[in-house]
Amino acid sequence: MEVRVKICGITNLDDALAAIDFGADALGFVFFEKSPRWISYKDAELIIKNLPPFITTIGVFVNQSSEQIKKIVSNVKIDALQIYEQEITKLSAFSRQIIKVIRIKSLQSLEPLINFKDNVSAFLLDAYSPNSLGGTGKIFNWDIAVEAKKFGRIILAGGLTPENISEAVKHVRPYGVDVSGGVEAEKGKKDLKKLKLFIERAKAA
Repeated sequence: MEVRVKICGITNLDDALAAIDFGADALGFVFFEKSPRWISYKDAELIIKNLPPFITTIGVFVNQSSEQIKKIVSNVKIDALQIYEQEITKLSAFSRQIIKVIRIKSLQSLEPLINFKDNVSAFLLDAYSPNSLGGTGKIFNWDIAVEAKKFGRIILAGGLTPENISEAVKHVRPYGVDVSGGVEAEKGKKDLKKLKLFIERAKAA
């Protein structure tokens, strides 16, 4: 089955439409204000209103309260929540699919998956960094991602680029892949050539 591709850190309509034209399945909008790829919910809603059908929209949240998430979800038509530090049980009321981010240091990083697997739609595996919760540009041991598949659907992230995406997909065979920094010209702005190559190579692998 062809891998699904999520392009994260969308901040403008041009990048969103280009990603879709190139074959992206999902777009990620970062609502964490400390991120260099942050977007306001008002700007995100304007972009989403101009998207074609059949594209999954995902809101990215980092240690934000249920009240903050509720405000955004009530204003923005997002299909799924990608969460880092939130308590999952408090998010069930939003009736959205939940993608739980797991930051990978070692094989032991997979231990929490057993506790979440019945409450999430997928796990997004990203490289651990003490200085950043995401967008680190670092790769982790993909053998750990293969092991994680026994807990549910896996979305592979962490240091993916047009140069390594084919190898990553062939090695892990994940449900999906996620990229942000690996296809950027600068933080918050995509490099369209890299974006096109990444999606084409991910799908072809």
